[in-house]
Amino acid sequence: MNKPNSHSKAILANSESPHVKLKSVNFGDCQWTDGFWADKTQKAVDTMIPYMGDVLCGDVGHALNNFKIAAGMKEGKHQGMYWHDGDFYKFMEAKIYAYGLTKDENLLKELDEYIDIIAKAQEPDGYLQTQIQLKVDPAAERYANRKYHEMYNTGHYLITACAHYRITGQRNLLDLAIKHADLLYTYFFPDTKHYQRFGFNQTQIMGLVELYRTIGDKKYLVLAQKFIDRRGTYEIEHDSTTIGYPIGDMVQERTPLREEKDPNGHAVLALYYYSGAADVYAETGEEALINALDGLWESVTQKKMYVTGAVGQTHYGASKNRDMIEEGFIDDYMMPNLTAYNETCANLCNAMFSFRMLGIHGQAKYADIIELVLHNSGLSGIGLGGKDYFYANPLRMLHGTRDYDAHADVTETPDREGYLACFCCPPNLVRTITNLSGWAYSLAETGVYVNLYGSNNLNTKQLDGSAIKLTQDTEYPWKGLVKLTVEEAKSSAFDIALRVPGWATGATITINGEDAGVEATPATYAILNREWKAGDVIIIDIPMEATLVEGHPRIEEARNQVAVKRGPVVYCVESPDLPEATSVLDVYIEGEGELKLEQDDAILGGIPTINVDARIRESNKDAMYSAITKPVWTDFSAKFVPYFAWSNRGTAEMSVFVPVVWK
Repeated sequence: MNKPNSHSKAILANSESPHVKLKSVNFGDCQWTDGFWADKTQKAVDTMIPYMGDVLCGDVGHALNNFKIAAGMKEGKHQGMYWHDGDFYKFMEAKIYAYGLTKDENLLKELDEYIDIIAKAQEPDGYLQTQIQLKVDPAAERYANRKYHEMYNTGHYLITACAHYRITGQRNLLDLAIKHADLLYTYFFPDTKHYQRFGFNQTQIMGLVELYRTIGDKKYLVLAQKFIDRRGTYEIEHDSTTIGYPIGDMVQERTPLREEKDPNGHAVLALYYYSGAADVYAETGEEALINALDGLWESVTQKKMYVTGAVGQTHYGASKNRDMIEEGFIDDYMMPNLTAYNETCANLCNAMFSFRMLGIHGQAKYADIIELVLHNSGLSGIGLGGKDYFYANPLRMLHGTRDYDAHADVTETPDREGYLACFCCPPNLVRTITNLSGWAYSLAETGVYVNLYGSNNLNTKQLDGSAIKLTQDTEYPWKGLVKLTVEEAKSSAFDIALRVPGWATGATITINGEDAGVEATPATYAILNREWKAGDVIIIDIPMEATLVEGHPRIEEARNQVAVKRGPVVYCVESPDLPEATSVLDVYIEGEGELKLEQDDAILGGIPTINVDARIRESNKDAMYSAITKPVWTDFSAKFVPYFAWSNRGTAEMSVFVPVVWK
């Protein structure tokens, strides 16, 4: 199905997708070389993946053990959540990308060992769900109850198999996945009432589209669309397939997607669903589908998203239709700080959805959201050492305010954990870090688009088959100077499009030391068109001034408060940097004070911090309400650290939003 010059080895192999403006480059064509993302990627290869392998392939995570037991290679019973197979597939996917970057044959050997076990565990007709095969519940049967997350596991199975084939060239996992997908088609293509409501955690839509893109069999695309078409077309009531799991808005089934205007329910379920629908649109071009997705993206990012790019405002709540929801969206501008849920997976899904919309529309606003998530609410899900995790990512943490022991699933914790019983987020984040170089550039018919900044080398082919080599040199996100050098290019003119971040005012662009003559308008791509030659140097200089950010007036919990932001990085105040016995609630920022960038190797390994003129006010924390007199202030210099780096110095209080006082 793919043309000789198509980028069929991309993370999203959309080079032949007719309704995508910006196509993905082959994975490995861009490699981080130095700086922020190079360091994170190296940490993923050296530490995150090996540590995660110890967890998931041992007796703690038990994921590989489940496959071994299903394969008859080990005695025992299923352990872990119903979606633990999917956790393992995502871990495999991270290892696949690590192989794609390093070509380490040991990684390939380890993957082959996993695939041999999976092959033995998979049943002759292609069925593979260890939680069902090992009877995690005595009543567990194939596709009998959606609470067992068979669709979710299937989606990650197909995505991982496609990534494995594209990057390694081997078919051993792909052929297994094809057999699995063919069985899925047999079960779910017929219009039976029993299977209408089954695809509630919709990674299978993305997986089916990627399988279609990989091998060209249109039945997988047709089945993917059918999962969308069926949603919201039936009476909402409990039946045999829903017992034990919420219904209605929680799983986006009250309204057909093409009619939906407001994101509802579980944020991860919703955003995987929207991402899959965007993939389907990329192939079909259905106007009703993209119209709905456009509105949903605007609603998510402009009315329900935190300053960190996080989404999913609450752990427990109710929808507009009074359905019970978990880990999900609530009303517009209802943005609690202390009880914010913001599951790491949801934040990453926000970026995944935006990446697909970026491809479809080619607009910089989507890349702005990707950048925001990746530098803040995505990266906060893992500690600086690469071995401990957060599932939830609130914007404020206070001592003694929540009963964390009540959450037996260990999704909300005051400290990072080396293992989470619900382990979906850690491998999701690690696979994203390892494949992020594949997001940095896109290709259009007119040339090359620069989506993300970080030192890297790009060595790829444009859509017309011509070679293009670029070198990017920058200390982004700590400094805003980005230098791009053309190493090789075709002789005819083409575009190099530079993203000007939405927060960037006053950016300048030069070519070979002279003004490029193109305005650097925030939240757009600056299009540079000319006949390029080797040695041409483009510099975009983006001012990196720290600023105070306020929320929309309807965000009650942020009224009269501000957050500190510098470039794409959001900062927070943390109790290790406060005087003893001082709560983050006692800190007030001087609105007219100086925001000073500092770097101290003794603090968080030398990550740049911001010193802020501030005051401390003692308040009565015993009474719910008390009379006040004129406040007594103590001046001090508050240190703000990047939000992604909080909780790396022991148990701590933290707050992103802080009250502001003006002279």
